[in-house]
Amino acid sequence: MMKTLFLHPPSFDGFDGGAGSRYQARREIRSFWYPTWLAQPAALVPDSRLVDAPPARLRLADVLPLAGDYELAVLHTSTPSFAADIKVAEAMKETNPRLRIGLVGAKVAVEPEESLAAAPAIDFVAREEFDFTIKEVAEGRPFDDIDGLSWRDDGGRLVHNRARAPLEDMDRLPFVTEVYKRDLRIEDYFIGYLKHPYLSLYTGRGCRSKCTFCLWPQTVGGHRYRVRSVGHVIDEIRFAKSCFPQVQEFFFDDDTFTDDRPRAEAIAQELGRLGVTWSCNAKANVPRRTLEIMRDNGLRLLLVGYETGNQQILNNIKKGMRIDIARRFTKDCHELGITIHGTFILGLPGETRETIEETIRFAAEIDPHTIQVSLAAPYPGTELYRQAVTEGWLDLAHAELIDDNGVQIAPLHYPHLSHTEIFRSLETFYRRFYFRRRKIASLTLEMVKSPQMLRRRLREGVEFFQFLRHREIAG
Repeated sequence: MMKTLFLHPPSFDGFDGGAGSRYQARREIRSFWYPTWLAQPAALVPDSRLVDAPPARLRLADVLPLAGDYELAVLHTSTPSFAADIKVAEAMKETNPRLRIGLVGAKVAVEPEESLAAAPAIDFVAREEFDFTIKEVAEGRPFDDIDGLSWRDDGGRLVHNRARAPLEDMDRLPFVTEVYKRDLRIEDYFIGYLKHPYLSLYTGRGCRSKCTFCLWPQTVGGHRYRVRSVGHVIDEIRFAKSCFPQVQEFFFDDDTFTDDRPRAEAIAQELGRLGVTWSCNAKANVPRRTLEIMRDNGLRLLLVGYETGNQQILNNIKKGMRIDIARRFTKDCHELGITIHGTFILGLPGETRETIEETIRFAAEIDPHTIQVSLAAPYPGTELYRQAVTEGWLDLAHAELIDDNGVQIAPLHYPHLSHTEIFRSLETFYRRFYFRRRKIASLTLEMVKSPQMLRRRLREGVEFFQFLRHREIAG
């Protein structure tokens, strides 16, 4: 087994590029997801090491000395961070020319040829689900025998092996929390709407929904929801509880944990017996009875992708959601005491000045506890990207997804709606949602009840206004 380093490379200050992040960018409020997609293959490779540079505030000078200590380095990359990640790889290869370097992530999964051609320092990229692909590389198998691998041979020729079949028995995957315990400091990971410290993991992969913008199901995870057994999930939570007694909340990062309701209810009931507080992603269509079962067994918060308040836009992006059902679901959550963090996207196909206004009014009406507003991001490999190129909504010569500071920009434009209008509407959305008397009173009461929350919200408030000031300068 090769001595292997798994690295989430240094990037922009505060850049959340981990695989748990739908949009890789700096956030309005500094936050970090766990590098679960790197931790999973790391758990398969004995005596490996995982280094997650951004949350640990590590720079290139901090990680470069590691190059001489390893035979294999596996770096996670993304479309926004690719150029910066390649510079890290080049510096590592210069430090240790014998070091084999590979890339994983959605970017290289859909653009293996282009990625290898752009980066001579890279020896291979792993496509599709890459856990066992990387394990076989670390075992020293010949590259031409490894499914899912694209690589550069000794003559510089780019070779693409056959695709790797999706993993069906998800219980074959070891616990990522063992790698968290070995290599990460969990206090470095924080999300504004989750208790701190939190811990996140996946109980399954894939999403049955066909949302045109969503990156991971269209590039790596697929549209079949393949799951770990209930017992396997609960065993990991039990293990994590023993290793991390300081954890205040567990988050299940499956694209939609509630897709399989009987299984979600079964897991909830087991979590209730363990006495843990937990949260998860959910569609805005979960029946009240399922919500009650989850609430009664420790569920605190649901992360819900509403995206927009306009039904036609939801149809355009194949969200498979109805506004009236979302309203009823949200009302049920409010009545049951389940907190909602709602996410919205501006600039999706069909967006107009009027639909932006409609979405802002919708968000205020349903009133989730907190929100995140993103700008439509056409990632390569998604239907949204293909559609944007075909329709002329995306200028390929200026298709950047972030600015020079790592903050998300608005790459899409329409004949009736410009980049600038979409970009500026994000600040309008935040201000009109949070600067309401009702919302200010709610957040103030939250801070009065908890000195810890007071300190946290004050810090987040400073970061939020700094974010708005940066956007004002950039716009």
